Amino acid sequence: MSTVAFPPADHPFVTDPALPPRIGKYRVLKRLGEGATSEVYLAHDDFHDRPVAIKQVRPPAGHDAHEPQIYQRFFAAEAALVGRLQHPNVVQLYDAVDDPQSPYLVMEYVDGVTLRRFCRPDALLSLEQIVEIGFKCAMALGYMARQGLIHRDVKPANLLAVVEHDHVVDVKVTDFGSVLNLGSERTQIFRVGSLAYISPEQLDGAEVDARADIYSLAAVLYHLIAGRAPFDAPTQAAMMGQIFTAEPTPLTELRANVPASLDALVRGALAKRPGQRPADWDTFAQALSGLIARREIPRGRLQGVLDSERFNMLRGLEFFAGFGDVELWEVVHRAKWQRLKAGHALYRKGEQGQTFHIIAQGEIEVWRDGTKVASLGRGTSVGEMAYLAPSEELRTHRADVTVTHSCVTVSFTPHTYMQLSLGTRHLFDQAFIGVLVRRLHAAHEALHHPRRIL
Repeated sequence: MSTVAFPPADHPFVTDPALPPRIGKYRVLKRLGEGATSEVYLAHDDFHDRPVAIKQVRPPAGHDAHEPQIYQRFFAAEAALVGRLQHPNVVQLYDAVDDPQSPYLVMEYVDGVTLRRFCRPDALLSLEQIVEIGFKCAMALGYMARQGLIHRDVKPANLLAVVEHDHVVDVKVTDFGSVLNLGSERTQIFRVGSLAYISPEQLDGAEVDARADIYSLAAVLYHLIAGRAPFDAPTQAAMMGQIFTAEPTPLTELRANVPASLDALVRGALAKRPGQRPADWDTFAQALSGLIARREIPRGRLQGVLDSERFNMLRGLEFFAGFGDVELWEVVHRAKWQRLKAGHALYRKGEQGQTFHIIAQGEIEVWRDGTKVASLGRGTSVGEMAYLAPSEELRTHRADVTVTHSCVTVSFTPHTYMQLSLGTRHLFDQAFIGVLVRRLHAAHEALHHPRRIL
């Protein structure tokens, strides 16, 4: 079942005088477009008061009418995932109705475009944006793989981009009709995928694992970087021959300023044999983020802290040790991230504040009445009494807190903190308890063993 691009809010919708007023309990607002086997509508879920996208399967016609079970299997593959995929970079499936005439799926509406828009030579994204997209997709597909799901149709048309001011700020994986569910006993369709992005073993009908999707995502990244797919031929037979035997042209020859490390990573993930590709999604994702961390990718418009950097910073901090990937992404998107230079005052004595900070990089000092009482570094928190304090008096700062080595801080106010999901707030509470226990232990040691502390 082909994905349909969900146009942005300022895009003219396709008008249709025969627009159905409702599909099931959902009010139909607009017709968004159509795929090979379905039509997609923008609708409103009155119960949850949210926009949704409805993909309604068209009854098979012509030659396809003799094989309706094929379409049922595509529908069943997606229907089996309703409510199961909870990741910020995976389109959520809310509902599936197996209507005897026209079954339909209800999913998260993404106000964006597919990555096909950025595969043209005249519309290429910056390298840093492409690597960020690759990292987020790798993390999302890794999340699916841990649930025993192989997408098998990773391509630009199945990756939805959220765009602000010509900059891709987020990406979501969609269209799960071709998913191979390794935990299902249901008969599933094999030899699916899109030829330009399909792995050799998938094309050959062999058993596949996550490395088949790694190949496909690498093919997408290659296309985004070069403006052309890794292989191109006038006939399907010739294309298949290239997939099995040819090597893609080095990216360094197709676009200026492509570092050799990026070229090696992408073309390595396009290896003919699965065993020669990155071993798993985490390996591939960390290799992509490593290009950013080591400053091997030319930095353009994105001069701030990139999402991949933020995620990996959090992952490496003791404070967030109990957080899963989904909760970490929530912190990435909800927190206020700041780069602060040495000398910047986080707090001044006597001021009231409601912001707490977690130090992701750098170092700060705490001074009380002209005496330094603490140096705090990576992974520590400061100002958490703004959240924990039971009274306004305890929210008045009793010390000066100053940046001594350039910092990256992750900060929340009580208001932004309450916007986190209940599960993520619970993890924060557990982390704060750990901080308090460590500080009480340090105070106990200082009282009973002052020489040891000094």
